[in-house]
Amino acid sequence: MSTATVQPLIKSLTLDEVSERLRTLGQPGYRAKQVVQWIYGKRVKSFAEMSDLPAGLRQQLAAELSFSGLEPVRTLGSKDTTLKYLFRLDDGALIESVLIPASPALYGEASDRRTICISTQVGCAYGCKFCASGLDGWSRNLQPGEIVDQVLRVEELSGEKINNIVFMGMGEPMANFTNLMKAITIINAPWGIGLGARHITISTSGLAPQIKLLADQPLQVRLAISLHGATNEVREQIMPVNRKYPLEVLLEACAYYTQRKKQWLTFEYILIEEVNDRPEDAAALVKVARQVKAKVNCIPYNKVEGLDWTRPSEARQDAFMAVLEAGRIPATIRREKGHDIAAACGQLRRQTMPASAEK
Repeated sequence: MSTATVQPLIKSLTLDEVSERLRTLGQPGYRAKQVVQWIYGKRVKSFAEMSDLPAGLRQQLAAELSFSGLEPVRTLGSKDTTLKYLFRLDDGALIESVLIPASPALYGEASDRRTICISTQVGCAYGCKFCASGLDGWSRNLQPGEIVDQVLRVEELSGEKINNIVFMGMGEPMANFTNLMKAITIINAPWGIGLGARHITISTSGLAPQIKLLADQPLQVRLAISLHGATNEVREQIMPVNRKYPLEVLLEACAYYTQRKKQWLTFEYILIEEVNDRPEDAAALVKVARQVKAKVNCIPYNKVEGLDWTRPSEARQDAFMAVLEAGRIPATIRREKGHDIAAACGQLRRQTMPASAEK
């Protein structure tokens, strides 16, 4: 794969960074607010469209900065109106974003309305056994502007305003921590997309040191842990990261997070038949959820081509949920959101890559 664009992405810059760059060009301070208003308020796609900037300045900006943009390659829509987008980046790499319709509360106090699931890397290095994203390995981190642009492009393509963001697409968000936090700053800022921090959820496979780093950040974003197993024995079958950060280390980091943030976190738990969906698995999950003050979001397994696991029957799903309910653990189960459009992370990209000859 070729390297990313040499020019910095304008959507990777904060307002202060735009202001500093304009200052070096001899421009007054108010120009920076004009630039970001054109990008995030009026949603223009080039510096040439910024009609209240001097023509010479527009040319200078175009010469020094890349406006870029995600090229839509494929869009799949499901019967329940879940939409999955495959985008091509400037270097030819492919990433996915998923628009999820209204559903019961999964991460916040109110129900989700228009939720986008965003990618943070091209591929993934962590090899979670239920996920297609890592089957072809990791290529690179996404730049902040490539993360931000997913929101802008999906809003444009769908005609809908996004009001919840979940960093749970391709890649491990916490492994791209610096770019992730900068993207969130831009998404959250009043001069940027303006989405409240409590409407932003970061999902991680369990990178304990980064969980503690996130706990020390001022933004009150929400945290979801891809747990998928409540004992080391079960979790290691599904999550290779558990060998580096075993359950006791992960739970210690989670406790640190909840103590610092004074908020519940969410355990994501994909139900896989005869792997982690037995009553004893549910009982272990009750124990660890109580330990760190976590809600549980159960997701029946989406079949991934090349993997042998299967989706539990609804009877097995219901039996698992009954144990959580008896244990008084706040829990939801998410069924059929994109099950018919290859919604598991990375599947659409894998289907398209051979035809696209991505290298």
